[in-house]
Amino acid sequence: MSHGIRAAIIGATGYGGAELIRLLQAHPLVQVTSVISTSNAGAPLAEHFPHLQEIVLDVLDVLDVDLIAGKADVVFLATPAGVSAELSPKLLAAGLKVIDISGDLRLKSSADYEKWYKKPAASEETLARSIYGLSEVFGDEVKGSDLIANPGCYPTATLLGLVPAVAAGWIDPSTIIIDAKSGVSGSGRGVSLGVHYSEVNENLTAYKVNKHQHIPEIEQALGRIVGKPVITTFTTHLVPMTRGIMATMYASVNGEHALEDFVELYSQYYEGRKFVRIRKNGKLPSTKEVFGSNYCDIGFAVDERTGRVTIVSVIDNVVKGAAGQAIQNLNIMQGWDETTGLLFAPVYP
Repeated sequence: MSHGIRAAIIGATGYGGAELIRLLQAHPLVQVTSVISTSNAGAPLAEHFPHLQEIVLDVLDVLDVDLIAGKADVVFLATPAGVSAELSPKLLAAGLKVIDISGDLRLKSSADYEKWYKKPAASEETLARSIYGLSEVFGDEVKGSDLIANPGCYPTATLLGLVPAVAAGWIDPSTIIIDAKSGVSGSGRGVSLGVHYSEVNENLTAYKVNKHQHIPEIEQALGRIVGKPVITTFTTHLVPMTRGIMATMYASVNGEHALEDFVELYSQYYEGRKFVRIRKNGKLPSTKEVFGSNYCDIGFAVDERTGRVTIVSVIDNVVKGAAGQAIQNLNIMQGWDETTGLLFAPVYP
């Protein structure tokens, strides 16, 4: 493995951890040397994920920082909220690079984190050190960093759909309304009534209305772009499918900008960024068209009657919204081509 690195995955028995394992199997510069579970140490990974039988033979390691430091160069934290805040400083002190897929390091304000996540925040030093890894927007900051806060799934779809128009001043940030829908895998692998088959099947449910923990993350990033606080209306829905997020966003247009103008603006903004694909001629993307991939597809509809634009952004929440973007960030951190190990077509149909 010339010029490659060793990776450990903490939280390997969740959906995000399993997807990291799947994707890293195809990465030419990364070797997964440790898969870690605090509750299932000593058991073969394939006991929890039979689809990995004869593919991944690893036995789950205990969570021991010194053990990890002896086996890995970088650690992916696919853990529940509250774990990374405590663990990341210890991993950094051991000389490891850290990519956190949980939400612990995304918010720069510890007060905001504790308000929205209901858990103790990470130290101010750790929060200041972390880089928000929205690859296509803040990738220059990611390069050379040793601590990445991987964005949430909803914020990834939402921000990639909004940032170019907000940055150009083409839409009024105070008018943004975000209507987002996610597949059930976004709730994680834990068992709860809300994701029970008979509750989800043939059903559509709005949840965490005005209370979702991704709201301050979205507003923080948009505020950074415009240089002042931004407040949005953000509503999430659970749809009866396994993977996928569609964020449909509405905002008032500043000035005269037609559909073709938005297509050109976004095409220029994301030029050279292969994982964002812009639809032309008023065609709108669907979640099936990015399933199992690291792509984000974006389309537009401009309503001259109301003076508003509708922006539709779709991703696979487990890939671009979690594991895929984490690997993209690793590639950027290491100075590799950001597409390394990720250039595979969506699964269709």
